[in-house]
Amino acid sequence: MPSSSSGKLLATALVAAAAFGLAACGPDNSDQGAGGGSTAVTTAPTGAGAAPATAAPTGAGSAPAASGKPAPTGKPAQSAKPSDEPEGFCTHEPLPAGQKWVYPVKGTSATTLVYKETKDACGVNDVVFEPVGADKSAPIAPTAKGHLSSVLAPPKDVAVADLVKHVNECLADPTNVKGSYPCSGVGDYKVALDASGKVTELWERAHS
Repeated sequence: MPSSSSGKLLATALVAAAAFGLAACGPDNSDQGAGGGSTAVTTAPTGAGAAPATAAPTGAGSAPAASGKPAPTGKPAQSAKPSDEPEGFCTHEPLPAGQKWVYPVKGTSATTLVYKETKDACGVNDVVFEPVGADKSAPIAPTAKGHLSSVLAPPKDVAVADLVKHVNECLADPTNVKGSYPCSGVGDYKVALDASGKVTELWERAHS
């Protein structure tokens, strides 16, 4: 009998120890089994953490964010032409010293040029010369040269007396279109003056 009771006590102790061991392991296993938090910790970096890594190359990483401004082209922007700026050709080319554009008027002869000064005005095909101010006069040198011009024929060198005759014919009838050197109806000429103020050369300006 004593040996049988001892055996039962030993068996009971072993069962209790085993149960205690199982109970001790239970919390650890339950922590691992309910380790959703642990799993969440490891999956969060692969979920939320992966989004910036993958979004950056395909979105912000591949191109800079739009700023609302066009990319520079390397050329300065051209400003629009002001609406009040004159249109067409408004300024003549600079002339050599002693030359100017004039408007011959009545009274011009082979020995004297009577004229008005001119100012530039805007024209469609070329600058226009408008007569301004009071009449002026300049003596014509005996050796002065004349040049007829036309859109119908090449320029023609003539004696100044012949050019003055043409000037007066056109003053009398600005619409005269006879011959290869018709009157233009405008009547502006380029004149060259020497240091003493004498006319040394006179060019008719061709007009269409």
